[in-house]
Amino acid sequence: MPTPGNKEGTEAMGLPEFSEDLSEAELDRFMTNATTASNFLKTVSHEGRLMILCHLVTGEKSVTELERLLSARQAAVSQQLSRLRLEGLVIPRREGKTIYYRLADNRPKRILELVYELFCEE
Repeated sequence: MPTPGNKEGTEAMGLPEFSEDLSEAELDRFMTNATTASNFLKTVSHEGRLMILCHLVTGEKSVTELERLLSARQAAVSQQLSRLRLEGLVIPRREGKTIYYRLADNRPKRILELVYELFCEE
């Protein structure tokens, strides 16, 4: 039987099945994970931050490079990088007066691949 959003009728991989007999510890773990996922999705839901992450998928970039790639002012880019850094999605590196950023882990790349598949491929 097809599940919502799954027209082929195949079962979704890796998704839990919720039941009424979940222990309190299991429910707490799901809630903690839901909060973490929600914060991650809020962070990547901003167009500017999403575009920064798209550029960083290809490798480390300086703030100046990002300004040029995004056609944005330094203050706007720095504000979005600050939020990405606060949420642990990017890592800064200073070299003299230049600050470089890179992805902290593979999570942004994985979500961007899905976003690209859903919204950008034709």
